Amino acid sequence: MEPATPTIPATLKILQFGDSLFPVGAFTFSGGLETAVQQGVVRDRESLAEFTRTVSHLAATGDGIALLAGHRGAVAGDLDRIRRADEAVHLRKLSEEARTMTVRMGRKLAEAATHIVGDSILAKRFRDAVADPVPVTYPVAFGALFGELGLSEEDAFAAHHYGVAVVVLSAAIRLMPVDHLDTQAILYAVNATATEEYQRAAVASLDDMAAFGPVIDVLAATHVHAHVRMFMN
Repeated sequence: MEPATPTIPATLKILQFGDSLFPVGAFTFSGGLETAVQQGVVRDRESLAEFTRTVSHLAATGDGIALLAGHRGAVAGDLDRIRRADEAVHLRKLSEEARTMTVRMGRKLAEAATHIVGDSILAKRFRDAVADPVPVTYPVAFGALFGELGLSEEDAFAAHHYGVAVVVLSAAIRLMPVDHLDTQAILYAVNATATEEYQRAAVASLDDMAAFGPVIDVLAATHVHAHVRMFMN
């Protein structure tokens, strides 16, 4: 029997740690969709597709840049670079719920990775964050983990891009009259934008991070005070 090709272990790592069911609590968030549906911003398949594209694009131009910095920091063994990326993400989360999401999922990912993979630069960053005002954030932890696993930054960016869309579309199944085929068609279209989004993010710096989405920011602020909520954001 021939040995497994090098791509098989790498693919399995991407599938495991990029899985939407990986235990970081992603299912408790809607990516802002819950309030968008309640306020009539998202009403049908077409507006859901537009909303998902917008959320994915904002994640690419903000969190995606920090994710790449986290990956490059892990590959270089540069803990300070990872911390700076965490700080850049945390400072740009305008709403309380967005900060909660990135910190909670970042902590869960770091805890899970330490348990599964063992000691790493991500584990050290997580330990340091106990006494640090800058917390571990999800996109940076995700990038750092993929770097530790020997996976490419393109793989990390693609898996994160996919995950952002899945959070929204999984919530859509529970919030509005769309079915799994509708959401899969939207996901397929959003996935097609990942290469272009990566190419822009790959040459950007932390100072270039931007997430200009005023409607989504207003929806996030509204959701904090909602009387009935199914999701954390």
